This record gives sequence, structure tokens and C-alpha cells, in this order.
Amino acid sequence: MNKEIKTIAKPYQICTRCVMDTTDPNITFDENGFCNHCTQAIKKMKLPPYALSPKEKEKALNNLILEIIKSGKGKKYDCVIGLSGGVDSTYVAFLVKKLGLRPLAVHLDNNWNSQIAEQNINNICKTLEIEETRVNINWEEFKNLQLAFLRASTPDSEIPSDNCICALKWDMAKKHNIKYILTGANLSSESILPNEWSQGHLDDKYIKTIYKTFGNKKRLKIRIISYWEKLLYKKIYKINEIATLNYIDYDREKVKNIIKKELNWQDYGRKHGESIYTRIVQELILPYKFGYDKRKAHYSSQIVAGQITREEAINFLSEPLYINEQDKINDIRILCERLGITMDEFNKIFETTAKSIKNYKNANNTLIFKIIMFARFLKSKLIKKI
Repeated sequence: MNKEIKTIAKPYQICTRCVMDTTDPNITFDENGFCNHCTQAIKKMKLPPYALSPKEKEKALNNLILEIIKSGKGKKYDCVIGLSGGVDSTYVAFLVKKLGLRPLAVHLDNNWNSQIAEQNINNICKTLEIEETRVNINWEEFKNLQLAFLRASTPDSEIPSDNCICALKWDMAKKHNIKYILTGANLSSESILPNEWSQGHLDDKYIKTIYKTFGNKKRLKIRIISYWEKLLYKKIYKINEIATLNYIDYDREKVKNIIKKELNWQDYGRKHGESIYTRIVQELILPYKFGYDKRKAHYSSQIVAGQITREEAINFLSEPLYINEQDKINDIRILCERLGITMDEFNKIFETTAKSIKNYKNANNTLIFKIIMFARFLKSKLIKKI
């Protein structure tokens, strides 16, 4: 594998405020050299609850907790949380228990958990006395779906996991009549992510097209959730999804020290490194095949949040994704063994011309129609009630 970082056709430029650059083909810059990503992130951060003062955040969070407790009265659980063993989900678990909630922790076992992630999940559930619902996905079908996305040559290789995890959380909330899903999503470290780097996570038409074209020709049986279903869950079943960590002053590095002390949490050394597959996608597939280094988005988010400086981010980015060539070779070997492909097929996948969701059938053209029809459906229901 001698292919290096993809060459960008247009002149290279890096933002003068964050570290996003023209490896995102759709990036734009203003007269000050500020990119559209950090400009939009700053606008998001001016909205509540993130923009509230610490005292106001505490009040807003307490009010939210009272609402959740009220909604869960008489039920075994009052909220659903996802648990991956990573920093964000671990701290959500710690926080909700500290605030007196009764969470149902759900975990999708897609056969890619690192040993450290498993240890972290066990420690969290044991220490916090949280009940975990673990779903073991059909590995053969899921493996075929992951492999199909790699063969499709889009940068969306994480979609199978992300969609199935999302489906599990929403389905569990509906099953147990739980009105709140509390997530680890946060603006402090995730306010920036270029659309071109990955999209279509809830596009069932896109996912099924990729599977039918590059995977097993049979009907996809794995539970896939769509934009449409999620909208139904929100509007019909009144399920709310809350980015809990935006209600506190969330600093990932400080939080690591807390969960290490309180939960015996172990660091896996990288963002989302709790999943072996995620590590391989973010440190091998995306940067070497597509030229997308997701560290730039994460560090840029932290710059905008005031948690690191631009100079620090540039220094962090100067560190190689792989310390040595052998680590890279080992990851390729792991990927091939798990997915059941040869090195020749991996090289073929790797050398295939990069594509995007635009090259395949997707729901973009039909989504507006579905939303309009859904609005009409709700309106007719209201009229009948009157």
C-alpha cells in the first residue's frame, strides 16, 4: 500500500482561526481567512443551553432533570443512554446517576469492541449499578454491510454502526415508553464535521442501495432506522433526544481525570478508539484514501470552545496517525481477517476511485415530500380531534 494522502486539486488553504483546511472540498473562507465551519460553530455556541452562564446552565439542567423524573414516574427507567466505553458516553452515565436518574444503558455489540472498551463498560455498570441491555448484531450480515460500504468507495464506512446504534436507542425508548434519550453529543468537541466527510447516516434508501449493490443480494434484515421513523418517534411517541453535555461546562480532558478516579475508566489513547473498526476507519481509510483527517474537525471544535489553542492543535496534527509502519500493517491485517477478505481485495478497495453519496440512490430527493406528507398527516389528526 503505497498510496499517500490524496492530493487536493485546488490551492491549499488553512483557516486562520481553526485548523480546518481544503481537504474539505466544500470549505469556504471569508476576507479574514476564517472558514465556514468555525464561523457556523460559533453561531451554534451562542444558542442555549450551551451559551448560558454556569448558573443558568445548572438551573436549566435541574429543570430538565425534574421533567425527566416526572415523565418516568411509575416506570422502571426514566431515560435511555448509549454506552460505548468512550469518554462522552461514560460521563453521561456518571452524570445521570449523580443527578438521580434511572437510566437504561444500551450497547450494540458489533464485534469490534476493544478489550479496553469492554473493561470500561463493565466497570461503569458495576460501579454505578446501571442495568445494561446488550444487543449482539447478526455478524455475518453486518460484516457484509460494512464491507459493502468499503467497496462503494464512499467515506461513510461508519454508517452501519451509527445507524444500528441509533435504531437501538430509539427502539428501546419506544419499547419501555421512555420519553428521553440522553446522548454524549456536545459542541465542545463535536461542533465541526464537514458534510462531505460522511453523510446519509439515517438514509435507509442509501444504505439499502449500497448493500444491494456491493453486499449480499438478499433483503437486508438488520434493523435500519430512517429519517422518517425518527421523526415519527419524536412526533407521535413524544421521545426527546437531549445533548446532555451541552448543559454543563464540558472539557474532555478534565472529564477523563474524573472518570478515571470514580469509575476506574481506562484511556484508549484516541477519540472513539473504543472501537477497533472506528480506529481503522479514522486513522487509515479516511486519511489515506480520501485525505480526510478527522482530528482536524475535533481539534477545531476544541479551539472554538476555548479548550485548546490553534498552535496546540497544529502541534497535535504534526504527530503521525501511526507511530510506525508496522502498526498500520497490523490494522490492515485485522481488517482483512475480520471481514474475510484478502490483501488483494483490500488493495482493490483502497485504490478504487473515491465516490460519495451523490453517486448512489438516496433519500434526498424524497425527504421533502415525506416531511410534507407527515405534516398533512398530523394536521388531519388535529382536525379530527377538534
